[in-house]
Amino acid sequence: MIRNIVKTLKIYRFNPERDAKPYYDKFKINTAECGPMMLDALIKIKNEIDSTLSFRRSCREGICGSCAMNIDGVNTLACLSSIPTDTEKEIVVNPLPHMYVVRDLVPDMTNFYQQYKSIKPWLQQNTENVPKNGRENIQSREDRAKLQDMDKCILCACCSTACPSYWWNSDKYLGPAILMQANRWVQDTRDDNKTERLNQLRDPFSLYRCHTIMNCTKTCPKGLNPGKAVADLKLELADQ
Repeated sequence: MIRNIVKTLKIYRFNPERDAKPYYDKFKINTAECGPMMLDALIKIKNEIDSTLSFRRSCREGICGSCAMNIDGVNTLACLSSIPTDTEKEIVVNPLPHMYVVRDLVPDMTNFYQQYKSIKPWLQQNTENVPKNGRENIQSREDRAKLQDMDKCILCACCSTACPSYWWNSDKYLGPAILMQANRWVQDTRDDNKTERLNQLRDPFSLYRCHTIMNCTKTCPKGLNPGKAVADLKLELADQ
C-alpha cells in the first residue's frame, strides 16, 4: 500500500515584469502522486497547480546540469535530490545563490558562460601534432588518468555559486567550475598551449581569489573535486 505523504514546498518566486520584489509561494503536494525526486515535485506543481512556475530542466538524469538550484540550503540538481519524506519540515527551494534571477528559479548564467568561453575550452594543437587522415587523438591510460574526471563536469554552477570568493568577485574571479575546466585542459597531454593557458591566469583575480574554503567540493552533485583542481593550477603556476 502506497502511503500518502503531503509535503509543503516553499518556493522562491520573482517575475521582474510584475513583482516589485521577490517572495515565497507555498505548494502542497502528495508525494505518492509523483516521482521521488524534487524535479518530479516541481513538474507536478507546474503541470497541475501553477503553470507560471519557472525553472530549467532537460535530461532528468544528472547529465545536463539544467535543474541546478538551492534546496534546503544546499546547491544541487533537482533531478538527483530526493524528496525528503522523513520530516514534517517545509522544503525551501531557491535559485542558485548570488546570481541575478531571470524569473523564479531561473538564474542568469550569462557571466558564467562568458567566463567559460574565456578559457578557450577546446583542444589546441600545433598543426604538426594534429592526427592525420581523420585519425583519433589517442591518449595513454596514464595520460587519461591525469584528467581526474574533470571532463565529467556538467557546468551546473553549483560549486561556483557556493563559493564566497565568487560571490564577492564574480566579475573577475573565474570561480571553481571554470578553473576546474581550465585545469582540465592544462593537464591534457594532447594540448600544446599549456603555457599560454597558465599565463592567462596570472593576474590577481582570475585564480588567486580562491581561499580554499572548499564549499565547491562539498556541494558538487557529481562528486568531483574542483577545490583540488584549483590547488593544482596554483602549483602549476608556481612551478613555471
